[in-house]
Amino acid sequence: MTSQKPGLHPRNRHRSRYDMNALCQSCPALQDYIVETPAGEPSVNFADPLAVKTLNKALLAHFYGVAHWDIPEGFLCPPVPGRADYVHHLADLLAEDRDGIIPQQATVLDIGTGANLIYPLIGAHEYQWRFTGSEIGDEAFASAQAIISANPGLSRAIRLRRQKEAASIFNGIIHKNETYDATMCNPPFHDSAAAARAGSERKRRNLGQAEDAALNFGGQQQELWCEGGEVAFIKKMIVESQAFGRQVMWFTTLVSRGENLPPLYHALTDAGAVKVVKKEMAQGQKQSRFIAWTFMDNDQRRRFMARKR
Repeated sequence: MTSQKPGLHPRNRHRSRYDMNALCQSCPALQDYIVETPAGEPSVNFADPLAVKTLNKALLAHFYGVAHWDIPEGFLCPPVPGRADYVHHLADLLAEDRDGIIPQQATVLDIGTGANLIYPLIGAHEYQWRFTGSEIGDEAFASAQAIISANPGLSRAIRLRRQKEAASIFNGIIHKNETYDATMCNPPFHDSAAAARAGSERKRRNLGQAEDAALNFGGQQQELWCEGGEVAFIKKMIVESQAFGRQVMWFTTLVSRGENLPPLYHALTDAGAVKVVKKEMAQGQKQSRFIAWTFMDNDQRRRFMARKR
């Protein structure tokens, strides 16, 4: 029996329950973390960070052909189904400018790709997109590079760029004569270390963990919070995007909270965005969305796509 998860994109590979036997075949280490649910079905303990990380290894190996994947202790361990949804909805957005055909070989910039490199891994496998991943943290950059180096063929699909300026997002990353079909970003959403800790504490309580338990999905400072939180970060991104409006067709970013949308829409109007799109996403009870904006009208986007093919 396969019960479908509500809300996931129709092309998402994770719409059915995990087949733990198949995942264990793809990643034998997962067998050590299998527990039985009260209903007698195999699962993993989602309150155990190592179990969650090993499940991710298995999912990436089984569904996306990533044989070698690891992240340093304490770094963000992303839930794969939700991350895949962003990629699939972005593919739909790009297809709207191509008579419904999803572009192969699209060029995508992932801002703050992280130690886990999750979006490039999924997008390169699903759509043969070519990714540039920007990263500011030394350890995260080294981890992402190690994943690329350990998997033959990935270096042709994914390249990394180090962001040397802590205050910059696109500046210093998008070079003068480059063009991108889209940018992606999962921004830090808390506005302080205290707020990030409180968010971690809520997760811990919801999972029924002890007070000293490690957080199952982890996260470093720059992954979880920044001054002014999500709204300030995305507003800065919007301002910087104006300078690259002829080099990038669609700028996109996740927005974790719906109440953050009005100030962002206001900033996009001020920036002169020609078109703004919101894509709602859901995984079980968790609601999310990304916004996309462009400085090109419909004809300009079609010409942009035609030039790149």
